[in-house]
Amino acid sequence: MSLKNTLAVLFFSILALLTVACKPPSDTVNVVSVIDGDTIVIEGGYHVRYIGIDSPETDEFYYSEAKQMNIDLLAGRKVRLESDTTDKDKYGRLLRYIFVDDIFVNAEMVRQGCAWAYAYQPDVKYQVYLEAMEKEARQLKRGFWR
Repeated sequence: MSLKNTLAVLFFSILALLTVACKPPSDTVNVVSVIDGDTIVIEGGYHVRYIGIDSPETDEFYYSEAKQMNIDLLAGRKVRLESDTTDKDKYGRLLRYIFVDDIFVNAEMVRQGCAWAYAYQPDVKYQVYLEAMEKEARQLKRGFWR
């Protein structure tokens, strides 16, 4: 094999490896860790922010309970990610709806009173449903609505 052919094979091999290494996560991934009630880390080190909800921050009431609910639902599990209009937020986190088995995690966090329904335009595919889950949580005095 000539030097030119060897270099061409080496170039295309490196290009193929870079394509695989830089590939965004697939739709079904493993959860590596839970950051709080509306953010997780998935395989590949990607941070994922849940679309359509907001949960208490570190220094806010019900933070620990919301984070624990998210851990109980997802820690170490394989999840399905679904996108809407916007791929990433201003912090570089992926914006996704999260599903584990037959549970819509974004909605379950709201239904249990561990997060508020919060519309982030233009990503509002499930917003009406999330708002209905918040109404149910308020009426039944679940989570931080007690």
